[in-house]
Amino acid sequence: MKNELKILRLKENNLDLFIELVTLFNEVFEEYHTIATKEHLTQLLGKPDFCAMAVIKNHMVVGGLTAYELERYYNDQSELYIYDIAVKTELHNQGIGKALIEFLKNYSTNNGIETIFVEAHTEDEQAVKFYEAIFGESEKVDHFNFEVKSAGNTE
Repeated sequence: MKNELKILRLKENNLDLFIELVTLFNEVFEEYHTIATKEHLTQLLGKPDFCAMAVIKNHMVVGGLTAYELERYYNDQSELYIYDIAVKTELHNQGIGKALIEFLKNYSTNNGIETIFVEAHTEDEQAVKFYEAIFGESEKVDHFNFEVKSAGNTE
């Protein structure tokens, strides 16, 4: 059936789908960043602690997420940090995001990952409501950023 969703973990041979996914993130978040080089994206897809998952519908990427596996030292199980997650705006409230999280939960269960976590800006009410529906009550934390200038970046 052509309207079925297909969810898959992207690997190095899925570079075009990954580029589609990053383009979707830029569109949904209305933050039109540049996209890294194909070489960098391919290298990222090859890292075992990086997950990119895409939702395909009618041969197009309509949603997806990226996440990083964080190995812990308290026990042998990892945590998974969802870095970005998005679904095409016109397809919101159709169960695509929920299906994506269920896929991620199954992936985590099969790969020794004990906890999945994600951050959302409090003012992003739609994201907060989605995460509350999927994960339950939020935990309040303070988040700090420190921008590091690389040796080649003297701005």
